[in-house]
Amino acid sequence: MQANINFLEMLGGGKVPAVLVGTWLVMGILLVFGFLAGRALKRAGENVVPDEKIGVGSIAEIFVEWMDGFVNDVVQLHEYRGLVPFFGSLFVFILLANFLGLIPGMEPPTADSDLTFALGTISLFYFIFWGFRKNGFGYLKSFLGPLPLLAPLMLPIEVADNLFRPFSLGLRLFANMFADHQVLGIATELTKVGIPLLFYALGSIVCIIQAIIFVVLSMAYVRLAASHEH
Repeated sequence: MQANINFLEMLGGGKVPAVLVGTWLVMGILLVFGFLAGRALKRAGENVVPDEKIGVGSIAEIFVEWMDGFVNDVVQLHEYRGLVPFFGSLFVFILLANFLGLIPGMEPPTADSDLTFALGTISLFYFIFWGFRKNGFGYLKSFLGPLPLLAPLMLPIEVADNLFRPFSLGLRLFANMFADHQVLGIATELTKVGIPLLFYALGSIVCIIQAIIFVVLSMAYVRLAASHEH
């Protein structure tokens, strides 16, 4: 019976969708973490000697440094640092939303297609924005193909390809997180204490990999839109 408890539905009183409650919860945690990290970094000031203790500020610094190099390696644009805040926020949101499903009685918001398709749509508008930012209205030429004679054929293909990208991003994340959560729930109910730890370890790996895949593909779309490499 305990495995059937859904604390997100309880928090929403049965009237607010569980995915919405989970999304709010993840956003709240990230906002608190960002506030605490900002205060810690302000207190550190210009001190060049790193703090010996591991705290919120040091964790934030490590993550930002890693994300900075990660975005640079994938996107390979001179303005890559302008992308770091967006993709860093996207990554930690998806990662925390995925890990929420590892808590007994909780469901990952990313196991709901409404959220994952919304994230995919945000990614769509973001890479289109960068396509226009880097190339102006010349970005529209990428939808017409390399030869003018092929433009009537290439235009619907390119439009369909771009519109399918957010759908594929959302579907991939939703399907993997939904399946992972179901397998974890079944394994927890059918196995004894100790054995589910293996499934929790595998589930943690899935949570990390799916967050990375979503962000990497989104960055790849930005790179394609910015460089016209179609």
